[in-house]
Amino acid sequence: MEIRLRNELTQKAIAVECAEWIRRKQARFMSFQNDNGLSPFLGVQGEGGTTAYMPFQEFSTTQLGVSHRASSYPGVAKMDAVQARGFIDQFDQARDSGQLQDVTQTVLDNIEQMYRENPPELVYYMALYRIFSEFLEDIDEDVLPKEGTGYRESVIWNKLYDFQRDAVLAIINKLETFNGCILADSVGLGKTFTALAVIKYFEARNRNVLVLCPKKLKDNWMTFRSNVVNNPLRDDRLRYDVLFHTDLSRSKGPSNMGIDIGLVDWGNYDLVVIDESHNFRNGNDSAAKADDKENRYQKLLEKVIRRGVRTKVLMLSATPVNNRFRDLQNQLALAYEGNDDDWTKKLGLTTDIDTVFRNAQKAYGAWAKLDPEERTTKNLMDRLDFDFFKVLDQVTVARSRRHIKRYYDMNAIGSFPERLKPQTIRPKLSTQPDAVTYDRIYDELERLRLALYMPSEFLHESARSKYFDRDEIEGLTTSGRETGVRKLMATNLLKRFESSVHSFRVTLKRVYGYMDETVKVIDKYEQYRNEHRSLGMFDRIDTDRFDQGFDLDRDDAEEIEFTTQGKTQFALSDMDWKSWRSYIQADMRVIRELLAMIRDIDPEHDAKLQRLYRTIRDKQEHPINEGNRKILVFTAFADTADYLYEHVSEYAKTLGLETAEVTGSRPGRCTVRKVGGDMGDILACFSPESKERNVTDPRLKDCDIDILIATDCISEGQNLQDCDMMVNYDIHWNPVRIVQRFGRVDRIGSTNQRIQLVNYWPDMDLDKYLRLKDRVEARMRLTVMTSTGDDDYINENEHGDLAYREKQLRQMQNEIPDLEGVEGGISITDLGLNEFRMDLVEYHKANPDIEHVPTGINAIVRGADPGILFVLRNVNDAVNIGGRNQIHPYYLVYVRDDGEILHGHLEPKACLDLMRSLCKGKDEYDPKLCAAYNKATRNGKDMSHASKLLEAAVGGIIRQDEQSAVDSLFGDGLSTFLDPGVQGLDDFELVCFLVIQGKEA
Repeated sequence: MEIRLRNELTQKAIAVECAEWIRRKQARFMSFQNDNGLSPFLGVQGEGGTTAYMPFQEFSTTQLGVSHRASSYPGVAKMDAVQARGFIDQFDQARDSGQLQDVTQTVLDNIEQMYRENPPELVYYMALYRIFSEFLEDIDEDVLPKEGTGYRESVIWNKLYDFQRDAVLAIINKLETFNGCILADSVGLGKTFTALAVIKYFEARNRNVLVLCPKKLKDNWMTFRSNVVNNPLRDDRLRYDVLFHTDLSRSKGPSNMGIDIGLVDWGNYDLVVIDESHNFRNGNDSAAKADDKENRYQKLLEKVIRRGVRTKVLMLSATPVNNRFRDLQNQLALAYEGNDDDWTKKLGLTTDIDTVFRNAQKAYGAWAKLDPEERTTKNLMDRLDFDFFKVLDQVTVARSRRHIKRYYDMNAIGSFPERLKPQTIRPKLSTQPDAVTYDRIYDELERLRLALYMPSEFLHESARSKYFDRDEIEGLTTSGRETGVRKLMATNLLKRFESSVHSFRVTLKRVYGYMDETVKVIDKYEQYRNEHRSLGMFDRIDTDRFDQGFDLDRDDAEEIEFTTQGKTQFALSDMDWKSWRSYIQADMRVIRELLAMIRDIDPEHDAKLQRLYRTIRDKQEHPINEGNRKILVFTAFADTADYLYEHVSEYAKTLGLETAEVTGSRPGRCTVRKVGGDMGDILACFSPESKERNVTDPRLKDCDIDILIATDCISEGQNLQDCDMMVNYDIHWNPVRIVQRFGRVDRIGSTNQRIQLVNYWPDMDLDKYLRLKDRVEARMRLTVMTSTGDDDYINENEHGDLAYREKQLRQMQNEIPDLEGVEGGISITDLGLNEFRMDLVEYHKANPDIEHVPTGINAIVRGADPGILFVLRNVNDAVNIGGRNQIHPYYLVYVRDDGEILHGHLEPKACLDLMRSLCKGKDEYDPKLCAAYNKATRNGKDMSHASKLLEAAVGGIIRQDEQSAVDSLFGDGLSTFLDPGVQGLDDFELVCFLVIQGKEA
């Protein structure tokens, strides 16, 4: 059928008429079995004699010269009768000699497919074949999962949901093709189990596997490889090694596996799985410049990946990008081993990877300067170029919870629980009347200058060369370190005050102790100078220990790891020690006043602790889900966790509840004696269903824990969905952490219908609270001498960052966003197309005839938004402006019945996701739907409504193309702007279309 006819969408009716005509006229179609020397011609025999035309390549209106595009073909000459007779004779000879075969039935079959009812699955796979046929041609069996390994019979494979199995197949393909992949599925989607299935596949192929994880996740990974009763996968006999991120920095000493680190053959691993790979996002940037030592990233690259056997790298992280795309590049560089030439070729990029990410970061920089309301993910995606999406598509697997809910069968998976609106609680500091307020403490905290942490600022100018190199690289390192540590100490005080009065008191005393000790050293030095008139060198101050022993939250702990390089010992004789002492003493006076203000706030008068008791009691009296008594309480600090456990456990006993605590820094505690302090046992007793406790560890049966108090040591990698209430006893300053915490209970497969988040905020106006946080962070970047706290020291770029962080925290007041839904953040979820390629590979193995399905077919399905999803192919030379259409020359557009475009051609992923969810697995058509549609269209004769929607689809492409061309004038330059774009309907061939009918159809 011709392009023009297909675009009129009457091909069904025309196909019916054509098939009837062939049968009525008993027309025959024949085809040469092999190549022949007969020139193609059109021969006509009739009453008027014999006529021939040549050259003649195809039987179409264009070749016949009646189409407006006929000018694109060479001229056709009419032969005289003698010449025509000669061509006809040649044809007759070929037919009589058996060179031709009758293909009439094949032609009829193809024509009939145009008007027979098609199963939705056929249309989906036909679209995939047309779009990804090149991938099918290029793919090597070596990069596809080997069925002979038996991985589909493993215990782990049969525990996976469909979306996890899709990920496993895609990851294996990416690892075999590119040697690396990042699995960045959102929180609560079971990345660990997905990775275990990949590990099982490689182990079945006799490959050595190493899991590199943070120490806090040791129990998870060790359990799954051990022959213990609490391992649900023990029959799979996994044998991978488990080492910690920190082991990369060690050269000796015992490892987690029981062997000396110095004996580990780091270069003998075929696959390395890096859990929480975002810990390596700083790459070489975090190398210690002062002593030129290798950092963990460099050691991973040199020890494990470059040395020995060819190593594949699977990285797991829900947050592979923090606030720059270089984070992602540094992790991916582990897969291409710092040399991207091979990858550039394999990925089909137009430039090298460094340039791709540099351009992406440039786009991000421009986006970051926008007003908060304009900083949407869509706006950012529109600014990124095609090469960046190519990289994401081919070496990442990243699906959001929203994607899983929308495009997978939730009946088979089990639904996510309903999120109730967050409860916002703002308790006062004390239950006593006229007690100190949050505002008063905050005002006092702002007086602190924390000069203790800025000794280099008090160096005499003449002595600076002793400590800083001429090029001042180390000088910058030292001052940068001091500024960073000072900022962390200031924010740490603020965070601990918001956490609990107890934690705040402990920290104040610790800081005061360091200050007092330093002042005593200075006093002693002054006395020595006066008595001996000497500039002796006993006076060295080692500031490195001023930040040791602090209980930092997780983000601050990560940050301080990268800010503690540089020289930290200073001779007092080289300093203005009198000024330094004066500033420290001023801070000590502020701390004494602060301690006096909170002296009377004991547990009995701690309003926040008393309010937590009420939250616990209310939960028992009014359960969210019948019979569920469980509460998970998160705090950023171990000091607060200890304080809460000591008092909450006593209160909980009065309600018949058992309590436990895990902090990760030491063994846990539990009021159930039989459970003990093992974190794995505590978590299993807190969430026995999700941890399969009664099967894996029957000795702990009936040892249930009702309240768990924890730090962020369990905010990732734990399934605790037996619980239906999570309390943030302190609000983490990073909204992503809040989402990760809630992800422990907000998980797929939860047996709870509803879940509740409770947030404890300081008792003050939200606007003032947010401004205070921003001001404290900004002020601590400045020098001590100029720090008055009166001015706004936030620079222009920081304003944008602070503004969107404010927006995120405001968002938390009323809703619980998914990780990728946190406003103003960067997410790479839902951008890849690999699962569709893998669908096609699987289908094509069993149905190779898909390549012979004619274009123009359609199918009918039910869906939420009635309309038509068109699959088009661009048949002219129009440029893919800005490289923005990932699947050019194919264009997918979903148009609603009212003509509104729901998904345009720059959203191929959304269109294919929709087709997949509506069509996959439906290998038979719906007779009722088809009958209703045929009646409405008079069996395909009246396609006026569909034609209008097709015009709307093409019109949308034209409008977007024109806008892209204008944008390119200011970006890519005049050449792109002048390239021919899409002109109209004639530029497209209709590949197929999916009619989506509503419930009333």
